[in-house]
Amino acid sequence: MIMKVRVVALMAFLVSRAQAFMSVGGSGNTHVTITDSAVMAKIYEVCEAVAETDGREFKPTGSSAEELLSACLGMATGEVSGSKFRTALNQIYMQNSYVDRDLMGSAPHHFNNEAFDEGRNLITQGTAAIKANVHTNNLQSARDTLGRVCHTLQDFYSHSNWVELGNKSPYVNLIRPDLTIENIADVTMPTCSDCATGKCPNPLLPAILNGKYLTSGYMDLFSSDKPQGKCSHGGDTDLSSSQNPRGGINKDERLPYNAHLHNTAANLASEATMDLLEDIRGAIGNKDYLRLMGIARSAVLVFVIDTTGSMSQDIAEAKRVAYNIIDSKNGTQDEPSQYILVPFNDPDFGPLIRTTDPDVMKSEISKLSAAGGGDIPEMCLSGLQLALTGAPSSSQIYVFTDAPAKDMFLENTITALIRSTKSTVSFFMTAPMRKRRELPRSQFQVYYDMALASGGQAIEVSKSHLSQATDIIVDTSTSALVTILQCSRNSGLVESFPFLLDKSVSNTTIYITGSDLIFTLHSPTGVSQANTVASGPLGIIQKVGNLQRIQLKGTDMGLWNIDMKSTGSYTIKVIGQSAISFIYDFVEEFKGPHPGYAVIDGCPPAGLPAKLLLMLTGEKGPEVLEVQEVALMDVSRLRVSKGTIEKMGNGYFLVTVKEVPEGEFVVWLKGKDTTSSSLFQRQSTTQMSQSKVNIKAMVGSSMQPGKEFKQNFIVTTNGTGGAYTIHARNDKSIPMNYPSTLTLVSGGSAQGTVSLTPPANTVSGTDVTLTMEAEGPGGSDSNYVVLRLSVLSKVTDFTPPKCKIFGVQGSCSSSSCSSSNWELSVNITDGNGTGINSITIQQGSGNLTQKEVVNTSVTVVMGQYEASCCSPSVTLSAVDKVGNVGRCIYSMKTSAGSPLVSMSLSLWACLFISAMSLLRDVFSL
Repeated sequence: MIMKVRVVALMAFLVSRAQAFMSVGGSGNTHVTITDSAVMAKIYEVCEAVAETDGREFKPTGSSAEELLSACLGMATGEVSGSKFRTALNQIYMQNSYVDRDLMGSAPHHFNNEAFDEGRNLITQGTAAIKANVHTNNLQSARDTLGRVCHTLQDFYSHSNWVELGNKSPYVNLIRPDLTIENIADVTMPTCSDCATGKCPNPLLPAILNGKYLTSGYMDLFSSDKPQGKCSHGGDTDLSSSQNPRGGINKDERLPYNAHLHNTAANLASEATMDLLEDIRGAIGNKDYLRLMGIARSAVLVFVIDTTGSMSQDIAEAKRVAYNIIDSKNGTQDEPSQYILVPFNDPDFGPLIRTTDPDVMKSEISKLSAAGGGDIPEMCLSGLQLALTGAPSSSQIYVFTDAPAKDMFLENTITALIRSTKSTVSFFMTAPMRKRRELPRSQFQVYYDMALASGGQAIEVSKSHLSQATDIIVDTSTSALVTILQCSRNSGLVESFPFLLDKSVSNTTIYITGSDLIFTLHSPTGVSQANTVASGPLGIIQKVGNLQRIQLKGTDMGLWNIDMKSTGSYTIKVIGQSAISFIYDFVEEFKGPHPGYAVIDGCPPAGLPAKLLLMLTGEKGPEVLEVQEVALMDVSRLRVSKGTIEKMGNGYFLVTVKEVPEGEFVVWLKGKDTTSSSLFQRQSTTQMSQSKVNIKAMVGSSMQPGKEFKQNFIVTTNGTGGAYTIHARNDKSIPMNYPSTLTLVSGGSAQGTVSLTPPANTVSGTDVTLTMEAEGPGGSDSNYVVLRLSVLSKVTDFTPPKCKIFGVQGSCSSSSCSSSNWELSVNITDGNGTGINSITIQQGSGNLTQKEVVNTSVTVVMGQYEASCCSPSVTLSAVDKVGNVGRCIYSMKTSAGSPLVSMSLSLWACLFISAMSLLRDVFSL
């Protein structure tokens, strides 16, 4: 009970600040902050429940998301970074804002035009897709859908008359597919009186209010037509609000005439979001719920391995490294939270193997063997595509191969996926000297290009020395990894590269790739070390192949320098571990009923200032960190364009860069940690560029196995007119139909459609990553969009499992809990539904045992829960095979002596009798 009060108080505080149902960047609070208040409150509740189950304390040291994350992950040693946590939450929040940008005219997505049944279907079908996605470990698709569902659910309270009808709690029927939307006003029923000023607090007709009829405002951006007598949404962009009855009933903004209604709507929207999150939590369990929210150790180990005949040494080394990381980092924050393995050969590649169990990773990588291949080029990019679509965003991916890529047609798709996911790809190229002489470097160039584009390394090394090069995997498969400096030079020059190390940075490592390199490292205190000194006062230098790795012995705060001399091309990268990092997205401002900012799907538009929405993360949250400078710079660092910084609230900064560097560029940031007065420097790793082409698409629904699915997209250009080539690829090799070209004029647009049919045996919850590219005439300019499409089997079972509490044994003393236990007996059945899939302890630190009783087609699960009196409350979550959730909730009361319930029969005997009774009840329905 104390926990629930604490969570409700936290949510009430957060919601009390809400001022507007707007998208990102609106005045006051927004859809995003309404979602955030519910998300953070539910995370707090689930983290506390998990800590209780694990028998440990849960005490965040402060109120920031980063401190919540640290407390939730527990006391393992090592740095904790909030960047991936914030990235996961941002994914939810930004998908929420897409609904206003891309679906502003869709009545069901906003509960406009009395589209209640259609809006409720979007919520229930989306929720089913989220649950199925999580069960198949497709968390990114689940987050995308969750963001869109939250938006629609929240709009119900602002756009309907639920609040005006006097309701003080959320409408549970919206998230319960077994219930219907009740008492909707008929299409011919007038609902509003005329409001000439457009500022009437409640223009609803008495007949609507007295009859408790449900209605919502009509909205039209292009016409003033609406059914006679119906309410409008209202606002400057709603043309229907100029037709009698004028005005509107939306409560999107807190205004003098509707402040009370708006506040109630905002509170109910956040409470309803909490209810939705609780339903999802019950279906997927506490630990998977936290993974969905990005609460996991940040390190992920991803291997893409060539398994052709010449790769036996490489496979053995990959196995050794994986085993070493698993064994040495166990129990620390550096322990990977997920393991991904993708083998490739020729012509086969895959499957993608993804697990959170290190023993499964050990087993799977041990099964790999070197065989086949035939001709030299292999299906490397096909394997890399699977890894990029299957790994979390910002992953470190390691590719082992000794051959060039056969599937070069995927080059642009891989580049798009790297930019979309911000993942880093490093290549270990072990081609023997004979093969190197036979093949020019140009055939391997794509690996160098992709490594540079993603911020990774392209390492040339012999098979006999591969074990020395793979130290980079140990360095980078770690938590709280930050990039301090990264640059590239195509021609050798005499140059000095400064970089700033702050108090929070540890385990600093420098990578320099290239040949015939001469360099000297200088510390802030004036100490120097040349590259010829393998172990000197500043660090240990290890050279293998074309890579030189410098591990600093200490991290002196201040400005360091690397003086370089070279006759050839080279790259420099400086990394370390630190809780201080930043996340960013390029965004665009959009207008309409609910203006704001939304993430740009591909490259930002050329010819316009670039806008970034940026957030700092640190051990104590963004509140103690200052942004001082943000710039876009090309990877050579020769062209730097600084931006203007605007504080947006809730930790966000809007950065506007008026003159964007030509070609590829990265984001550079300088800031200050106010807790230590230490200046810090960080840099993004993913190269981006601008484009005069734009391709846009919005996922509106899930796919069904065996059913054709059509995805519309729009291409616009401010560049050359003519025939634009369209490419579409998906990671599941599903055949697709789409126009090969679209004809555009400069400043114009054209629409196309991609159609695809998932196989009938596709597992529900599978996600299909669809990458579409539009390429201008002559191939001089292109852009892309990456969509995640969920496959969801048709659901016909909407009834949750039923739980019956049969009895309680034991007594709990108010004076001492550790010496007493109590027991709860329950019977659970899904009747004639799809059947019980799982029964788990959602809250409580006791033990649950289960037995099944089957009578013809109906199964009853008899459960016995035993716990210490120190854990007096329990919530059991029963989930059927399509994600419907039933719960058993009980709190043990303390007493001075005798047991609360005495039972003459054994618990199991009583449960059996109860189960038989429950079965009779089922068959009598």
